[in-house]
Amino acid sequence: MKCPFCGHADSKVIDSRPTDEGERIRRRRECLSCEKRFTTYEVVETTPLMVIKRDGSREAFDRAKLLSGMLKSCEKRPVSLSTLETAVGEIETTLQNSLEREVSSTEIGELAMEKLKNIDQVAYVRFASVYRQFKDINSFLSELKIILENEE
Repeated sequence: MKCPFCGHADSKVIDSRPTDEGERIRRRRECLSCEKRFTTYEVVETTPLMVIKRDGSREAFDRAKLLSGMLKSCEKRPVSLSTLETAVGEIETTLQNSLEREVSSTEIGELAMEKLKNIDQVAYVRFASVYRQFKDINSFLSELKIILENEE
C-alpha cells in the first residue's frame, strides 16, 4: 500500500478490524520509510452499480457523492458523520441487494430522503429542496405540510 505522506510503496499492518457489520475491514498501517501511520479500508469488489441520471446518461454509483450530498443537507445540524455513513451504507446495501445493476438517480434520492427524514427533519427538507428542485415557496410549503401531517 502506497504511503499517502511520502509515497513509499511498502507499509506494514499494525491493526485490522471489521467495520460496518463485517462488510469492510479497517486496517491501520505504518509506512516502512517515514514511519507515519494511516488507515485503509478493504471492501469486497462487487459488480458495479450504474446510476441512470435524469438526462438519461449513466455513471457508476459513487458512495462518496451520496455522502457529500447528505453532508451538505446536515450542515450545522446535530448529526454525526458516523450516522450519515451508516445511512449511506444501508442505502448502498439496499441497492446492491436488489437484482438490478442499473438504478435511477430518482430511486437513490428517494432512499436518501427516507433516511434523512428519520435522522433530521431540517436536513430532510434541505435535501428535498435541492433534489426535488423546488421552484417557489409554495412547493416548499407543500413539502413542509406533508411532514407536519405525518407528525400528527
